Amino acid sequence: MDLGLQGRRAIVCASSAGLGKACAAALAREGCDVVINGRDAARLEATAQEFAHAFGRKPRTVQADLNTAAGRRALLDACPEPDILVTNNAGPPPGTPADFDHAAWIAALEANLLAPIELIMAVVDGMRQRRFGRIVNITSAVVKSPRLGMSLSVTARTGLTAFCKGLQRETVADNVTINNLLPQHIDTGRQLQMAHRLMRERGIGFDEARALQAKMVRAGRLGRPEEVGDACAYLCSVQASFISGQNLQVDGGSYDGLI
Repeated sequence: MDLGLQGRRAIVCASSAGLGKACAAALAREGCDVVINGRDAARLEATAQEFAHAFGRKPRTVQADLNTAAGRRALLDACPEPDILVTNNAGPPPGTPADFDHAAWIAALEANLLAPIELIMAVVDGMRQRRFGRIVNITSAVVKSPRLGMSLSVTARTGLTAFCKGLQRETVADNVTINNLLPQHIDTGRQLQMAHRLMRERGIGFDEARALQAKMVRAGRLGRPEEVGDACAYLCSVQASFISGQNLQVDGGSYDGLI
């Protein structure tokens, strides 16, 4: 299927590794002019070279911290009129409310609520004027299945989801859609961190921890990053113009709710 994205301009946040990289790769494969971003210069350049080899075109790179105004400005300066914005950022640490002080809450809100909102608001008016825009937020399955042990993530990402649900009611008439990807148990560095946490908590080895992770998924395996990337590319496609304000779970069928 031709997704109609050839030549479209895309900003993909936090895309030198993990889910952001997978989304950027899927869009680059479809012919998008992609801007990738990360804080580690060496890893960012390695990803750019990998894309150049795989897709025949090197993406623009922006070394920047999205949690700062200067970092966000650098990203927007590299692509002032994007057709696509994929927001993404490192998730806050797991833990219950008692584990965190005021500063930790503020940091989570800055990274996973306010930073994406500022990026969205910086580009959405231009998208509306050009009559094409796709905004995809990479959030988390905890938005629909809150867990006390993921309190920071639940709070910040649910706030972003609510904000975007309201905003898309105004933008979709101008062919600007806003949707959220809710990944869970995808085989990235985050899952490795969670595996080591299981090892510490249960006194088990690495292989056993990884087996427990897979057992938590109805599909019986961890998801692949490229499966998230492909879902992102579809939400950005011309075919997805009537899909907006939605939360697409990429979780191997693990969500127990009906809606």
